[in-house]
Amino acid sequence: MNITDEEKKAVYKTIYNRRDTRGEFKSDDIDDEVISRILDAAHHAPSVGFMQPWDFVVVKNKEVKEKIKDGFQVAHDEAKEMFDDTRKDVYKTLKLEGITEAPIGICITCDRSRTGDVVIGRTANMEMDLYSSVCAVQTLWLAARAENLGVGWVSIIHHDTLKEVLNIPEHIVPIAYLCIGKVDFFHDKPELEKAGWLPRLPLEQLVHYDSWENKK
Repeated sequence: MNITDEEKKAVYKTIYNRRDTRGEFKSDDIDDEVISRILDAAHHAPSVGFMQPWDFVVVKNKEVKEKIKDGFQVAHDEAKEMFDDTRKDVYKTLKLEGITEAPIGICITCDRSRTGDVVIGRTANMEMDLYSSVCAVQTLWLAARAENLGVGWVSIIHHDTLKEVLNIPEHIVPIAYLCIGKVDFFHDKPELEKAGWLPRLPLEQLVHYDSWENKK
């Protein structure tokens, strides 16, 4: 099935306008039908050997969110001590999560044992199942943006904390905790870029041809 020009433009618009949302969440509820759509989109992400290693833990309970926020705070306090003084001062000013503000949290996981020990495509590189679950994260993120929902990936949290709070079995690997909700607005550029933390690298610096040392 071919993609029309208008559909193509919509896909690229969604990609270029995807943002990591932190401080812009509104408390408005999200229809269960919308949540089902973005979960179904994530479930259609590519996966190695078609093993579909992901599960989705949907979090709405305020007490559960508070426990996750506490876990974030522990990791956040650890993180700020890792930067030099100048970076540390900037880091302290950044809003890096929206755990309690967002009406929905979704934890995406990876079950590395889902289809057995030997998986087509995972024989040479065992981490391919983890990458598959990351594809589900990105697919959900783009679907949510197409629904005009903000998404924020809370990476500053220990996986053991998520496993404990969400009662995730020992053999399951947490991949991402995502905050999801309607927002007041979307930033025109990523917040860290706007804050001067790092610039966007020019694409031509990152493209190699046939061999690493060959660039245009």
